[in-house]
Amino acid sequence: MFAMKSTLAIAALTLASLAQPAFAQVNLQVFMWDVPATSEMAQDHKMGDGANRLEDTMGISLNATTVPAGKVTFNVVNVSTEMLHEMVVSKLDDPDAVLPYEPDIDRVDESRIGTMGEVEAIDPGVSDVMTLDMQPGTYVLYCNLPGHYSSGMWMKIEVI
Repeated sequence: MFAMKSTLAIAALTLASLAQPAFAQVNLQVFMWDVPATSEMAQDHKMGDGANRLEDTMGISLNATTVPAGKVTFNVVNVSTEMLHEMVVSKLDDPDAVLPYEPDIDRVDESRIGTMGEVEAIDPGVSDVMTLDMQPGTYVLYCNLPGHYSSGMWMKIEVI
């Protein structure tokens, strides 16, 4: 009898966890990092170029790369000790898309890809917060200061 009650309790807890609202509030921790300025910056570590991500000299780290649709709060921390960073969020129509990169200015052409939001100019050691209403799909978070995206400062997330 005890085993049956335990099984029923586990089943009830499982069903309760599945019954969460389709559009939940999510807090995503975002860390923007770079190696010291004395190091040579990586080149051509853009999305889709096949670069070895282990060689990135800049990057974005997240506590989750898959989140449920709904309100997503990005808690963005610039953990650099020397460099200014920003975080731009763009939705990708194709998860394998290559962002429209402008080599002359060493930046992504935001007008061609579109953006959902941005945390601008975060000083070293400083944090900022942005909340977006996100629908299912693939998104890319990236720093669009000159040279940062091509040094590996981008990360995809999936909203389900």
